[in-house]
Amino acid sequence: MVDIASRVYNHKWKIDPIVRSLIDTDFYKLLMCQSVFRNKRDTNVTFSLINRSKDIRLADLVDEGELREQLDHIRSLSLSRGESTFLRGNTFYGKRQMFRPDFMEWFENVSLPPYHLEKHDGQYELTFEGKWPEVMLWEIPALAVLMELRSRAVLQDMGRFELQVLYARGMTRLWEKVEKLQSVEGLRLADFGTRRRHSFMWQDWCVQAMQEGLGSKFVGTSNCLIAMRREVEAIGTNAHELPMVYSALAQSDEALLQAPYDVLADWHEEHEGNLRIILPDTYGTDGFLAGAPDWLAGWTGIRIDSGDPAEGAERAIRWWKSRGEDPLKKLVIFSDGLDVDKIVELQAQFRGRVRVSFGWGTLLTNDFRGLVPNNALSPFSLVCKAVSANGRPTVKLSDNPRKAMGPASEIERYKRVFGVGEQDDIDVVV
Repeated sequence: MVDIASRVYNHKWKIDPIVRSLIDTDFYKLLMCQSVFRNKRDTNVTFSLINRSKDIRLADLVDEGELREQLDHIRSLSLSRGESTFLRGNTFYGKRQMFRPDFMEWFENVSLPPYHLEKHDGQYELTFEGKWPEVMLWEIPALAVLMELRSRAVLQDMGRFELQVLYARGMTRLWEKVEKLQSVEGLRLADFGTRRRHSFMWQDWCVQAMQEGLGSKFVGTSNCLIAMRREVEAIGTNAHELPMVYSALAQSDEALLQAPYDVLADWHEEHEGNLRIILPDTYGTDGFLAGAPDWLAGWTGIRIDSGDPAEGAERAIRWWKSRGEDPLKKLVIFSDGLDVDKIVELQAQFRGRVRVSFGWGTLLTNDFRGLVPNNALSPFSLVCKAVSANGRPTVKLSDNPRKAMGPASEIERYKRVFGVGEQDDIDVVV
């Protein structure tokens, strides 16, 4: 096992680059990339970094030269032979050859497009422009780089013993969480913590701790590289990016209203089983479910990623029943701002009513709250989103208005088209 404290103390970025592989990313990124490659490969998009936690002034903490060095390193990466073999030959979600030969040939030869970086008022303005399949691959590594550079900036003046104690406390905290989860009956838990992790080595340690501490209750990781190295399942389906871009491309209000279902129709053609998971909250879950075609009710489950999670699950159960489906055969995946107490609570509330699973993110892989002075390692909310497609702005409404994004005029238009009324504000923890 890696001595993380010693590696941090002796950091040389050539030995420990923050992103060390193109598959050091979330598995759903690769699944979505293949879908985009097949259906929308000529769409031009812009992705942009958005720091929701304005009190974290990243440009004051993170050296611009070091940031550029890490981003340039990512642009130099390509798939290794072993990584290519893993993607081409492995079984994912029970399916052999999940990734099509034409997509793999493209992926084996891709280079990430250039980035544009500026400083403004204590924040970095980081954007990526180009063809959608290439640009979308920047999202996860860009977030991982900023999160880890912030961690390194906080840790850089710590001594060897101070770092040893810090990581011992972090490990103890995580193991205490694992111990709480060991007795939870029927638990199914996956690591979803790549994008806002403390560091790659720490995420890898967390996965190993979950493997040992939870056994079969730990079902896998979203990180494709760690899944390959630790021989666990790669977990992930789809994200808000798809309906956001499809909707931006819509030429009328009628086409806009239909766009989220067009996304899932394309997905339906490629995937089955546990990959048929609905993410309904991009433009409000109530409206999405009310207008959903009957074939979507036959999908395997729903992922709840905003709003009150218990109410989201209750809403899904009511919807399935209204469409003649048995909720006991359906899967609800909780993935928003989870920590151990909420996992235990939701498992107790919904076990025996639906199949339940959890994607545990930032508070698994980046919980150092209160362990350094001034809470300087507390996790914060950083995202990298598609902000335009073919020159048209993207919009996200969410079930939590604090997660909404897009120009104000377009947000109002989308609310009108999708029938979104008043929404409850919920604090965005991470």
